[in-house]
Amino acid sequence: MSNDKTKPRLRFFENAAGQQHIPEKDKYLYAVTPPTHRLAIIGTGTIGQEHMRVARLLGRAAVHGIFDSEQRSIDVALANFAALETGLPEGQRHPVPIVYPSLDSVCNDPAIDALMICTPNYTHFDVLQVAMASGKPIFLEKPMATTLSDAAATVALARSYASFVQIGLQYRYKAQYVESLHEALTRKSVGEIRMISMSEYRPPFLDKVGQWNKFNDQSGGTLVEKCCHYFDLINLFAGARPARVYASAGQSGVFDALTRDGRKSDIDDNAFVVIDYDNGCRANFTLNMCSPDFTEELCVVGTKGRLIASERFDMHHAQEAKTSLSLELGEHGASREVALGYASVIEKSGHHGATYFEHAAFLDRLEGLGGNAATPEQGLWSMLVASAAQESSKTGDAVDLTGFIAANGLAEALGVSTVSD
Repeated sequence: MSNDKTKPRLRFFENAAGQQHIPEKDKYLYAVTPPTHRLAIIGTGTIGQEHMRVARLLGRAAVHGIFDSEQRSIDVALANFAALETGLPEGQRHPVPIVYPSLDSVCNDPAIDALMICTPNYTHFDVLQVAMASGKPIFLEKPMATTLSDAAATVALARSYASFVQIGLQYRYKAQYVESLHEALTRKSVGEIRMISMSEYRPPFLDKVGQWNKFNDQSGGTLVEKCCHYFDLINLFAGARPARVYASAGQSGVFDALTRDGRKSDIDDNAFVVIDYDNGCRANFTLNMCSPDFTEELCVVGTKGRLIASERFDMHHAQEAKTSLSLELGEHGASREVALGYASVIEKSGHHGATYFEHAAFLDRLEGLGGNAATPEQGLWSMLVASAAQESSKTGDAVDLTGFIAANGLAEALGVSTVSD
């Protein structure tokens, strides 16, 4: 079997019924290198199952075991994982993941090489502390915590950790944002970036076990729970510290009838956020959860031109996401518009392929190859903007981040030597 990672992966042929007569000893292009790492997935809900699916597709690591406090989630995850094996050649099938009886047992099994925490937001910090006792590499889903104090504590723990912690801000790996970051920051195609605008129009948050994502204290609030993805991207494009945040957010009645244990859902379902950066760059973000389909847009304007990246996912017509990037340079250079996307099998695996490449980055780091992945510090910066926006929407006033950082005791965690620098 070949271990050459540079050869193409021909899934169409290697899994085709008409190609199964090729014996193992003659497989070269069809040969699949066995996984070299063993993962544990902690939390087997929607995103946990996506990580199981993506790890299986990538093939560099096997899902050795899983843990969840909900038996139904475990049963469904195992059934869906088994379906991935259906029709595969015998040599490509993976063993059924072990179901661990406790969090301690899954974290401390020496057979496990790395841990992936995919539990509800409000459990992240507690689960992380148990996981870190293992000394193993850890992937922690976004947001890293539901409060700034727990996020800052996570940063402090990660800095002294013998291994590493990667934060699951996987929108960095969406095709349109990978290309946009390259154009704007590496090629500097639009010149010095002056303004950034992002938007997400989408249906309401989907159902969760216990509906934890509909309550501020369990999710961290809408702008923390989901929109940390966008604030992470905006921070990357701005290349500077956020200095001032103003937001207006509210409820459109989407979850008015939803209650749990006598409590009514209290999350916002729409928002406008404006961010000033200390280098003079300005940004804004729009969220709306009353859309029938998913649409995202990024606009970056610089001294030499404008970049627009968009993604539309028309789920009602069962169409795959349509993603594009437009570069408008006027007299500064060649303008163009291109369609973007990953291989279909990758795009269908989760978040339009972003999770697949997020896994690749995690495994690269596991193998000592480096890689560009979200750090706990960057996760905290994304939460800082989100939390300041939620504070602003409550008070009606803009939030000065110098004072906000000081009031929340975040200077050390953010690497700010003085709150005034």
